[in-house]
Amino acid sequence: MPLLIRRIARFFTAHLDGLLLGAVLLLMATGLIILYSASNAGMARMTSQVMNMLVALSVMWVFANIAPHYLMRLSLPLFVVGLALLIAVALFGDIVNGARRWLFIGFTRIQPSELMKIAVPLMLAWYFDRYEATLRLKNYLIAVVFLMVPVGLIARQPDLGTAVLIFSSGCFVLFLAGLAWRIIGGIVVAGLASLPFLWSVLHDYQQQRVLTLLDPAQDPLGSGYHTIQSTIAVGSGGLLGKGWMNGTQTHLDFIPERTTDFIFAVYSEEFGLFGNLILLVLFMLVIARGMVITANAPTLFTRLLAGAITLTFFTYAFVNMGMVSGILPVVGVPLPLISYGGTSLVSVCLGFGILMSIQTHKKLVQT
Repeated sequence: MPLLIRRIARFFTAHLDGLLLGAVLLLMATGLIILYSASNAGMARMTSQVMNMLVALSVMWVFANIAPHYLMRLSLPLFVVGLALLIAVALFGDIVNGARRWLFIGFTRIQPSELMKIAVPLMLAWYFDRYEATLRLKNYLIAVVFLMVPVGLIARQPDLGTAVLIFSSGCFVLFLAGLAWRIIGGIVVAGLASLPFLWSVLHDYQQQRVLTLLDPAQDPLGSGYHTIQSTIAVGSGGLLGKGWMNGTQTHLDFIPERTTDFIFAVYSEEFGLFGNLILLVLFMLVIARGMVITANAPTLFTRLLAGAITLTFFTYAFVNMGMVSGILPVVGVPLPLISYGGTSLVSVCLGFGILMSIQTHKKLVQT
């Protein structure tokens, strides 16, 4: 019997990375603790989030057991399917709250932009791995086209937050693939020069978010409300916070979207600066482990993919914390592993499953 138990345990844990899994579980537990307070001890939402976590961990386990070379084979078909679904959304998608992001497929609605969060870095990593021996400037230009087509379709929905995340993941792949610094510098200069044009193509509400970032007090009960209330909550936490379940901004209903996009404001108010430092350490543990896996990846494909997943996770956390703290415009980006919701949680854990696969399968492909 003990031998059977050991074999079963080995089957379920053989391709899990203990350090990464431990840090992820600690962040998930932290998310449940703060969600309990943010939802006013709402057990229905807690139960729903536990179910979301179980699904996400199951997805992570499945992808941890898929060898990277199988993922490489899926890269192009997954990207083509995702692109076709984005085009279908643009033509036939359902409009919800003024945005065309969802596609009804007979029995449910799906949001294809979520699929592209993993399909884009997979595709770019596959492309650069295929042309590793003959990389030229034209290859980077083709990769930019692969990146900008889905980003443009998603931004048009409009879904600026998801578009920024996917654009960032693609840029990380380009950087890790060895794009020359002089070209990166030229792109930055060109981007700065194009800001007036980019401003003109933004939707009115997107322009208002930028203006609100510069001066939230110009519309304190409208567009500036989210930023003002979240920064008050973050600042009022002080060094040690007001204590779990004792946040006044939270429990007097001043913080909007407090279980999702602005849950970091709840955490900051109740646990203070020291609590924030602990949370940052947990995030840094995940990022550091991801970068170690990236550095030890045996092939260009796995190295680019692992680096993109890790740095995209960093972007998730940075954008959300910056948004809540008032240093970035308000966009719909949840705090990974902490915010309530299933879609984002599953996509993040899917990425971690791929990281674990790269780490635990590397001995099979090393020469």
